[in-house]
Amino acid sequence: MQVHLTGINIYPIKSVSGIKVEEASLEPKGLALDRRWMLVDEDGMFLTQRNDPKMSQIILAFNEEKDGLIIRHRSQNLGEILLPIAQDLEKEKVKVQVWDDICDAQELGPEFAAWFSEALQRKCRLVYMPDESKRPVNQKYALPQDDVSFADGFPFLLANQASLEDLNQKLEQPISMDRFRPNFIIKGLAAWQEDQWTSFRIGAIPFRSLKPCARCTLLTVDPITGEKGVEPLKTLSSFRKQGRKVLFGINACWDYPLKQEVAMKLKVGEVVSFE
Repeated sequence: MQVHLTGINIYPIKSVSGIKVEEASLEPKGLALDRRWMLVDEDGMFLTQRNDPKMSQIILAFNEEKDGLIIRHRSQNLGEILLPIAQDLEKEKVKVQVWDDICDAQELGPEFAAWFSEALQRKCRLVYMPDESKRPVNQKYALPQDDVSFADGFPFLLANQASLEDLNQKLEQPISMDRFRPNFIIKGLAAWQEDQWTSFRIGAIPFRSLKPCARCTLLTVDPITGEKGVEPLKTLSSFRKQGRKVLFGINACWDYPLKQEVAMKLKVGEVVSFE
């Protein structure tokens, strides 16, 4: 049975709702638009659903006529705000922090700070990572040229539909793949077999499978309601724990130096091969 790519997700603003797409372009930092924006507090520290589940209630959609992203709140009547995809690259740089990494970003205007501060009921700012801002991937796993956006640590996260189905058989209430926020969803592979990969291809594009992804309490936030519980992390930890880490999905990089030899886009439905 062939393995296929059945879903592609991008998350333009870190830790808020993602967008399902049928195709996506590849860039050095990952999928185009993926985690290129981020919310930070007054000190430049990143905000996350782990500590602020209200972030799950911010939803995004494309407005292709205006080449931007429409931002809305799922339940509050805050109106909508348009985030242009093309950013002013002449803006002054500010320093922001993602985990232990400090990198350059550009702060967006006060209208964005006001909208998000009202949505989250705390002061915050929206920032953008320009192409020239460098944030190397952890060299314990990656190559010197590997770069990443505001994602937690790696450019790509791949998840196996069969692994979710195996987990759901153990849960009282099944969950959707949205909890795991993957970039790629595959189907046709046995549950948990993805752990064994060292490399894979989606269509003709080569990726390196770096390691199984260690999961955190973000999984316990219901992406629809924003409510926080204990599942699926509690059940997942009962059979997918290695040391202190609970695993689901795989972190990956792609071999960007080969870009002239392969197509620069991925589409849902492509064949996935692996080693």
